[in-house]
Amino acid sequence: MCVAGSALALVLAVVSTGGAQDADPGERLMNAACQDCHSVRVIQVQAMDADGWMKRISQEIDKGAKLAKEDVPTLVEYLVRTHGPMPDGPGKEVILNTCTQCHDLYRIKENRRSPEEWEELLVSMLNEGAQLNDEEFARVHAYLSRNFGIE
Repeated sequence: MCVAGSALALVLAVVSTGGAQDADPGERLMNAACQDCHSVRVIQVQAMDADGWMKRISQEIDKGAKLAKEDVPTLVEYLVRTHGPMPDGPGKEVILNTCTQCHDLYRIKENRRSPEEWEELLVSMLNEGAQLNDEEFARVHAYLSRNFGIE
């Protein structure tokens, strides 16, 4: 598709939806209940499973977070999907501290690629301003290729 066609498709999509997109119910809960006390950055670097998020949410409610009991499962599901567990290994800490500044973990985990495609993507992220030195680049590339390669 040409650039003009792509631009037209984007304009039509925005006009047809009124320019607004409904936020995920879990994201709305996170924004309302969690960010009164801390930034979303605290959440982005956790990478916990459902039990870990449930425990953390209970602790936050005990400290005064305003979240209805019936909303907890929705929030946990969202947090696991977008900020959920990652396999342990060299490179994980770089992804949590660097890549999550722009991307949630769902985006990283669901887009499986070949080692060559991961390298190409990482180079494009460097061009966009990602701060990775050569050693971190190699660790992240190996981690992504090993854990999120094409099956």
